[in-house]
Amino acid sequence: MIAQALIRRPRILFFDEATSALDNETQRTVIGSTKALRATRAVTAHRLSTVMDADRVVVMEDGRVVRQGPPDRLLADPGGRLHEVVRRQMT
Repeated sequence: MIAQALIRRPRILFFDEATSALDNETQRTVIGSTKALRATRAVTAHRLSTVMDADRVVVMEDGRVVRQGPPDRLLADPGGRLHEVVRRQMT
């Protein structure tokens, strides 16, 4: 499915956990290929490396946006939801 999308060279790509079953190296290859298209990418992900690779992250809870912004800024906020999620993954 991802290869078909890349062949068509769309302006917008939507990914819903598209790389969740891939190993880290393959994920980097896929993300690099989609970045090369210079298309807008909307990605739903739980994998931290995918989230941190984004330009902008939207953190949702119970169907509502609770935070949004660059991942490094959200991660730096000790009271923020992304910071909490990362802390839990690291322990």
